[in-house]
Amino acid sequence: MPSARDRVLDAYETLLIEAGPGSTTLDAVAAAADVSKGGLLYHFASKDALAAGLLDRLRDRSAADADAMKADPDGAVAYYLRTSVPGRASPAGLTRTYLAALRIADSSPTGITARDALAAVDADGLAALRAEVPDPLLAWLVQLVGDGLYLRTLTGAPLTGVGDVEDLVGVLRGLLTR
Repeated sequence: MPSARDRVLDAYETLLIEAGPGSTTLDAVAAAADVSKGGLLYHFASKDALAAGLLDRLRDRSAADADAMKADPDGAVAYYLRTSVPGRASPAGLTRTYLAALRIADSSPTGITARDALAAVDADGLAALRAEVPDPLLAWLVQLVGDGLYLRTLTGAPLTGVGDVEDLVGVLRGLLTR
């Protein structure tokens, strides 16, 4: 069973994703986490501390995801693209935490901090891709393709086109070997 701290962060993520930042009162988060408000305050003394905890989780999950990308037997490119499509989230939990952080990226005073954390996640992903793809522009192209796939995940739009993700992996691998 997850710790009380993790349950609070899980509940905070859920409320941010499903109802937006306005729904994330400390009382609502405590109730959703099935902890007392005092239990929540033990781990996070304020709403800003809760947001900071989410961003710490984001950074931790980003580092774990970058390690998984580098260790994937099919390579970082295949991992990145496959975990960017609807229904194929990062096993490190990064996908959900990233989405929750997007919800607070425009809110004050955590907005700048959230945008910085999201930029660090993008940098982690690009660095992991660069371990496989020496050309910086091609590595960035792979990241942008993955970002487009992820946008489809966020909007619920279906993947459309002439192929599937495995076809994209093959095309990009072809570009990488030129």
